[in-house]
Amino acid sequence: MSVKIRLQRHGKKQKPFYWVVAADARSKRDGKYLEKIGTYNPNTNPATIELNLDSAVKWLHNGAQPTDTARAILSYKGALLKHHLDGGIRKGALTQEQADAKLAAWLEAKAGKVDAKKEGLTKAQAAEKAKALKAEQEVNAKRLAAAAKAEADAIAAATPAEEVAEVEAEEAPAAEENNETTEA
Repeated sequence: MSVKIRLQRHGKKQKPFYWVVAADARSKRDGKYLEKIGTYNPNTNPATIELNLDSAVKWLHNGAQPTDTARAILSYKGALLKHHLDGGIRKGALTQEQADAKLAAWLEAKAGKVDAKKEGLTKAQAAEKAKALKAEQEVNAKRLAAAAKAEADAIAAATPAEEVAEVEAEEAPAAEENNETTEA
């Protein structure tokens, strides 16, 4: 029986979520599997991968062949490197301590790259948010200036009509006074 390490699709439409499984090569994509090795969520940025490293390496030692995508995931998490280093230990090229040190250094460097990417994405998102806020503030300032100008224009248009009414009101009492003095 040939064993494949492959992805088994879960999730809903347009939101895939995968299990990384060791399965018989003859079984269906989402069918029976021998062991669940981990999960892969491509919906996040960067993609979220949880992998049982020891279990994956055990299956690789037993001859399981990963598919292309599964190979990329195993490489990303260091399972292929650990498998390679274990081959060096079996041949006597290096000791277990040396292999563990190399794997730990590689995992640390990989974690640094992932953290740098996350920080870069966070900074880009914050810069985009600040840019959008600044643009919104400019639009609000223009809107307030236009509203103030419209209000000033309305007051200016109403002021001459009020002045005419005030002038007529002032002239009317004066005329009444003249009438009163002439009658007396």
